[in-house]
Amino acid sequence: MRTLFVALRALVFLFGFVLLWGWVALRVRTFDQTIGVLLPAWTRILGMALLVTGGILALMCVGLFIVRGRGTPAIFDAPRAFVAVGPYRYVRNPMHIGALMVLTGFGLSERSLSIIVFSLLWLIIIQLFVVYFEEPGLKERFGASYGEYCKAVPRWIPR
Repeated sequence: MRTLFVALRALVFLFGFVLLWGWVALRVRTFDQTIGVLLPAWTRILGMALLVTGGILALMCVGLFIVRGRGTPAIFDAPRAFVAVGPYRYVRNPMHIGALMVLTGFGLSERSLSIIVFSLLWLIIIQLFVVYFEEPGLKERFGASYGEYCKAVPRWIPR
């Protein structure tokens, strides 16, 4: 029953996250009309592939947080147990990578240069968030095990 409740909370947070960033991306897309530039038509196929792949990766991570971590991706309802399995064996931030893939894929599928530029800004913001907020908090919460994990697993790009 507890896992079901955690899963419901995670779905609510995930739905809110997708709505928020989807709304922001659609607002940003209005700049395309101002600058009058659309990406080539072939970017739609690449965009859909990125969108689907990133969505699957992010959902896998959410599932691991629910089942293994007994928590959600939300900062205020984070996993209670350290999760270092699945995609987390290869990079420390696969959920952020999946979200970036979804956002970039959406930009490409919409042929929107503005959303692509926004995706790059989002990447910078996430890098700062991870380095200055998320990782120090995880080190404090999980101690030496997280420190060893950081030494063994790269932040963004698999070895």
